[in-house]
Amino acid sequence: MSNDFNPDNVGLTAAHLIGGERITTGDDLAVHRPSDGLATKPIPAADEETVHRAVESSEKAFRTSGWAQASPMDRAAVLHKWADLLDANRERIARIEAVSSTRPIDDLLARDLVRAAGALRYFAEWADKVEGQVFAGKAGATTFAKPEPYGVVAAIAPFNFPAINAIWKSAPALAVGNAVVLKPSEATPYSAVAIAELALEAGLAPGLFNVVLGGGATGSALVRHPLVRKITFTGSSATGARVMADAAMSGTKPVTLELGGKTPQLVMRDVHDVDAVATNIANGFLANSGQVCTAGSRLIAPRNLRDQLLEKIIAIANGRRAGPTWASGNTLPPIINEKQAKRIDDMIAQTVSDGAEVIFGGSRVAEINSGAYYQPTILANVPDTSVGFTDEFFGPVLSVYDYEDEDEGIAMANHPTYALAASVYTDDLNKAMNLPDLLEAGTVWVNAHGRQPDFYTPQGGFNGSGFGKEMGRSGLESFLRRKTVLVNHGG
Repeated sequence: MSNDFNPDNVGLTAAHLIGGERITTGDDLAVHRPSDGLATKPIPAADEETVHRAVESSEKAFRTSGWAQASPMDRAAVLHKWADLLDANRERIARIEAVSSTRPIDDLLARDLVRAAGALRYFAEWADKVEGQVFAGKAGATTFAKPEPYGVVAAIAPFNFPAINAIWKSAPALAVGNAVVLKPSEATPYSAVAIAELALEAGLAPGLFNVVLGGGATGSALVRHPLVRKITFTGSSATGARVMADAAMSGTKPVTLELGGKTPQLVMRDVHDVDAVATNIANGFLANSGQVCTAGSRLIAPRNLRDQLLEKIIAIANGRRAGPTWASGNTLPPIINEKQAKRIDDMIAQTVSDGAEVIFGGSRVAEINSGAYYQPTILANVPDTSVGFTDEFFGPVLSVYDYEDEDEGIAMANHPTYALAASVYTDDLNKAMNLPDLLEAGTVWVNAHGRQPDFYTPQGGFNGSGFGKEMGRSGLESFLRRKTVLVNHGG
């Protein structure tokens, strides 16, 4: 069954959502469709006054709506209804998302929006399972710690999985009683408002979930606002550092950062099913054309398996079909915009100039509708001083390294800056259980690569890849603070 559609027939809402109303204040900001480079409806870029209006609206809703004081089951009911509405509107939201993002319509319908609704249901079920502590003490006194929401949460989401990120950042915060102001990427702005309007339809009070559109200046104003009590950000390491600096300008406030990665895929000598390993490796760096924070962009393989693996990986890469996100069957989506495609080009050229070798791909796909499509690319002999090692490509690029001694391979896997994720392939149970302890990464997959279709595993990186966790119980608790109460009730 084909999911093809005409992108020109999709209605796009270019407005902020503040207090339940669509607002269009701010200078126009151009938005282009990644699949063909054509301009779509421009969005209003929220200035400081508009951001202030959104935050004040959320603060008022937090204080007066009774959401934080409501029965957890009542909050859960709203999130469950929101998930049902997201399911009912899946095709409409998927088309909105496909027009402006790099996500193919097939994947949006089968994966992204299914997972977004699933995350709403998962966190709805957590609403009544938040617990405090009672401490042993002297007679006549009771001391306990009680969890409570922060208040207004600023959520800044990236372009690569807009719908999923909108829900992953807002659902746990709302489930435990916070209000949220979401800023989606200026490259993929449209689905956030549609999703937030479904929350209103589900019964969320106006103002509890506001959306402001705009670029970096909008995000900076949001982070700096003194009424914002907690920040969650996903994006590049450089922007994450700016978010931390902005957060400190209005006083200290907690920040959760999921940042860049140079994720290794480490293959051990003992693997037998080379076909399965090659498939995982290929999917690990080609998913969403490499526009994934955890993209497995570094293959570290034993010398005796390197060529066999590369032969199979190249065959898989050759089978990927580039094409627009609104056409079924396409498996190599576009790069988000021309600027990012040129950045990939420049990084590859500089890395080759520094001594690397292109062994597959290395350039744009022949022009398709003027979209910025990039060939799957494999590099060898990448110097550890080159930009191809120090920075993430955020494109379908795999750097290949080989080793003779397994300790050497493990050392290669640990990057000096990034530590978001890692994957290991081995048939040895002892190695499967022990190797994760030797790898510095926030997530380690063994005989798999990539986030699984579940919601209970905490996700987040170490070192230059950020700190704090999203998803799972840890992600939920990151939106709570603990208040210690001592009651002296003795004579």
